[in-house]
Amino acid sequence: MPAVRTLETLDLATPVTFFVGGNGSGKSTLLEAIAAAARLPAVGSVEVDQDRSLEQQRRLARAFRLVWNRRTHRGFFLRAEDFFGFARRMAQLRADLRQRIDEVEVEYRDRSALARGLAQGPLHASLADMTRLYGEDLDANSHGESFLRLFQSRFIPDGLYLLDEPEAALSPQSQLALLSLLKAMVEEDAQFIIATHSPIVLAFPGAAIYSFDSAPIVRTTYDDLEHVWLTRSFLNDPQRFLRQL
Repeated sequence: MPAVRTLETLDLATPVTFFVGGNGSGKSTLLEAIAAAARLPAVGSVEVDQDRSLEQQRRLARAFRLVWNRRTHRGFFLRAEDFFGFARRMAQLRADLRQRIDEVEVEYRDRSALARGLAQGPLHASLADMTRLYGEDLDANSHGESFLRLFQSRFIPDGLYLLDEPEAALSPQSQLALLSLLKAMVEEDAQFIIATHSPIVLAFPGAAIYSFDSAPIVRTTYDDLEHVWLTRSFLNDPQRFLRQL
């Protein structure tokens, strides 16, 4: 990928940084490699260092030298397509906890209620923590609601968050809600690096925007983005575009 091959240094000092470019331009590849180099936990069915689809990105990560102003071990990496694997993993974990609670109930049937309670206590506590963080069942919500629920529960101060196309399951209204969450967390010293196609998400005030549509990667402005002016032009006169198509 020319944009990645020609990369020498990249300044990620702003609280919110966007990677933008066409499909196959390298923005997701670079984001995934940064996640591997930073050793962030993944919101997915497997961790970054175990994901077979990220083998090449891990090789790229070994060529990186990360320079931190302040190192943090908080945060996570999310690819939109991996979220549903994460939801299934949480559902299985919830089912396993409930099954174990039932098994303990049988094992301690002939003992006192106090003994049963002590044996089941940690299991009930884990189940309660999952419910507090994610609700009764992530799969029970719409995709967009589940995404927002995850962000609301897992964004914490002083964290580093790498998000690949978080708008994938979000309606325009929910994308605005995401912008509000970003603002709240930036005020709590969190940092975000986001690969996105969304003109709504890209409008976050003060963000650094890097375009991957040329090599080397260049910093650009919101109004100069093809994503923005093409969307704006289409909305101003959709029939003109449709006639040409």
